[in-house]
Amino acid sequence: MSVYEDFPHLSPIAAMLARRAARPQRVALAGVCVLTAFGAAILGVLMSQNGGGNFAALAALCGAKAALEVNAAALALSFAAWTAMALVMMLPGAAPMLLTYAEIADTAAAKGAAAVSPLVLAAGYLAVWVAFALVAGGAEAVISPQIPPDSASAIIVMSGTLILAGLYQFSALKHACLARCRRPFAFFFANWSDTARGVFRLGLRQGVYCLGCCWALMLLMLAVGAMNLVWMAGLAAIMAAEKLTRGRLLPRLVGAALVTAGVVFLVLNAPLARAALG
Repeated sequence: MSVYEDFPHLSPIAAMLARRAARPQRVALAGVCVLTAFGAAILGVLMSQNGGGNFAALAALCGAKAALEVNAAALALSFAAWTAMALVMMLPGAAPMLLTYAEIADTAAAKGAAAVSPLVLAAGYLAVWVAFALVAGGAEAVISPQIPPDSASAIIVMSGTLILAGLYQFSALKHACLARCRRPFAFFFANWSDTARGVFRLGLRQGVYCLGCCWALMLLMLAVGAMNLVWMAGLAAIMAAEKLTRGRLLPRLVGAALVTAGVVFLVLNAPLARAALG
């Protein structure tokens, strides 16, 4: 079958371009780039409206004066911010997994077998992180207005979150989920599906593994403030590096650094915390 026969409604040149553009690997890479850029655009809009501050200011703009008074606008803004962060921070690290699936799908399609678009896999993966964004966004909208930046509570939350995230880096669950994220080929080979529903479920499972691997690091954004670009970039780089490397050295180094940072932050700010409490 010729290229033109694949796309009879197009000219030969257009049909050739369409066939190349339809290859699963290109679709996967384009999807990652477009969705990541979309998330960055959402963050840019939110930050321009907020003057670059954290979400506490956004909550205040929406009239969220206390935990029980958080309105729908505050929750919507928080959810949008966390969804955008998930796109920007998690999709680049998931690119190797999506491209691995696309490579297998490309091979299957070349042999005449059915192959579902990698965008379906990405949709399942992102569904998990959208659910996480809903939970984290709600927590941000409720908690943030009640914790002044220089209060004893803010110091305890910041140091406690750093220590929690650091300790999780040493946990068996963290490394079990990380191992699944690092070996997508074996996962797809053992669980291959040629239906859209089946591939969506594969994406859900990969999203759950990724969530189990990265939720504690993402939780740090609650402490430092959503849309903090420095932390966002740093954490995204760490999570991507953990998936691309082997062994437990990097996660443990990151864990030790986070625990140390949490303890040091608490010790250095102990006088301020005591003064606030007193």
